[in-house]
Amino acid sequence: MENRRPRSRKKKKPGIVFWAALAGIIILAAAGIFFLVTLQMGKKYETVFFPNTAINGVDASEKTPEQVEQLIASGIENYELTIRGRQEETEIIKGSEIGLKAVFDGSLEELVAAQDTSQWLSHRNTPQELEIDTMVQYDQELLDEKLSMLSCLNEEKIIKPENAKVSEYIPGTGYEIVPEVMGTEADLDKTRAAVQKAITNLNPEISLEEEGVYIDPQIRSDDAVLAKQAEDLNRFVKTTVTYSFGNQMEVVNGDLISQWVGIGEDGQAYLDGGKVTAYVKELASKYDTYNQSKTLKTSYGKTVTIKGGVYGWRIDQSAEADELAALIRAGESRNREPVYKQKAASHGDNDYGSTYVEINLTAQHLFFYKDGKLLVESDFVSGNQSRGWATPAGSYPLTYKQRNAVLTGEDYKTPVDYWMPFNGGIGLHDASWRSSFGGTLYKTGGSHGCINLPPSVAKIIFENISAGDPILCYHLEGTESSVTTNASGQKIQPTTQAPTTAAPETTAAPETSAPAETTAPPETTAAPETTTAAETTAPVQGPGGETSSSQEIGPGIEMESTGSRQEIGPGV
Repeated sequence: MENRRPRSRKKKKPGIVFWAALAGIIILAAAGIFFLVTLQMGKKYETVFFPNTAINGVDASEKTPEQVEQLIASGIENYELTIRGRQEETEIIKGSEIGLKAVFDGSLEELVAAQDTSQWLSHRNTPQELEIDTMVQYDQELLDEKLSMLSCLNEEKIIKPENAKVSEYIPGTGYEIVPEVMGTEADLDKTRAAVQKAITNLNPEISLEEEGVYIDPQIRSDDAVLAKQAEDLNRFVKTTVTYSFGNQMEVVNGDLISQWVGIGEDGQAYLDGGKVTAYVKELASKYDTYNQSKTLKTSYGKTVTIKGGVYGWRIDQSAEADELAALIRAGESRNREPVYKQKAASHGDNDYGSTYVEINLTAQHLFFYKDGKLLVESDFVSGNQSRGWATPAGSYPLTYKQRNAVLTGEDYKTPVDYWMPFNGGIGLHDASWRSSFGGTLYKTGGSHGCINLPPSVAKIIFENISAGDPILCYHLEGTESSVTTNASGQKIQPTTQAPTTAAPETTAAPETSAPAETTAPPETTAAPETTTAAETTAPVQGPGGETSSSQEIGPGIEMESTGSRQEIGPGV
């Protein structure tokens, strides 16, 4: 019989389910072990504080309440608080100076007892800060006394904070921003709180700057409003306006403008218009010659002072103040002439220049100088003295000139070819109805105030004179003459003189009397005769004393005829 080996059977390997179950058992066992270990280790924190625990700033990690108390007590014995100020000054408050001592009332034990020991592990990486009632105690009065001695709270030692501001005007520079002064003045309440906190936490040092106890300025140098103020003020003062008055100069620059500007309550830079107006008024008082006396070296060689009249420079103060203020506000520098209500010929020694009509009311003789040269001279007839119409002395600008005018009064209308008014209704004009001029005709047979001229003389003056040219009327004692001349300038001897043809104006109603200050001078009984233009043999003195032995007539000014006469009143 054949021997057979028994067939061996293969062993089965553990399956996935087995291993999963085993892993679960292991995990549960590990978790259980971990839990048991954690609980066991957590029991430690029934008597000590969790890791990463600070109490009132003191590190209490892993310490018992007793240990924390010992730590606090040992620190208090020689405790000092160093206080660092803004200017690197240091001051010290010693615990012994304020009666500092530890106080333990069971609060630490209560904190430990309140800990959930099962949560100890979570505190290893999560710090906690606890606060309890005072663990240290000090005398508040002693502390306040020490605080009052700190330089940041001592009135005698503190430096007050100052806001940044715009500087005063700096000549040649303008305005700058003055930086703020931080100062060393501290807020009492904030300082007390910071120091108390440091002492309570037994901190060895405190920075008042970092604690934010200082009273700081409200406006800093980088303030946008401040920058705008400085910018606007500098625009004003960097303006230069130069006025020219002949050889005289007046300069308005930053040194002067800085006295007119400021910062208003609204924080805006302003220019004081009232001060600008006052300055222009000063200019006017210095350079206006309007309505001022004139000194004239007459054609007779004598010098007279002419009072009255309105000729001269006259600044339009209101308009010029507006113009000047506008330039300053815009920061526009320039040379300028003021706005004038009335101009004169010159800013020199006299304001009437070298072109003018010189009218000697005493001699009843006039001279017309153009650019310093005698253009024409002639006798004339002025206002009727006996009827109160005497032509007033004074200096006047020619108002305008007109061809073919009709001079009117209450009961007359008189046509003239050349009308040149200079003092209201008083003017120079031709008087074709007169056969004689000069002498003393004006005293009883004069005009209503106008200067009656031979037509040819009126024509020359008209063609060479311009509006604004000065008319200088004066009296000169010793120049009256009884000699008259005809329209051609030829003498008419008193013994052969025929009665003057009645002029149209002599029948008119009286006009308003001349100004009170222009009274006619006393009649001279022995006055030298005035040489007429036609018979001049001696040189005639012109403006400034120059002489001319002949009459020079310049080019005439072409005037457009009106075509018809316009009525002008009053008087001839």
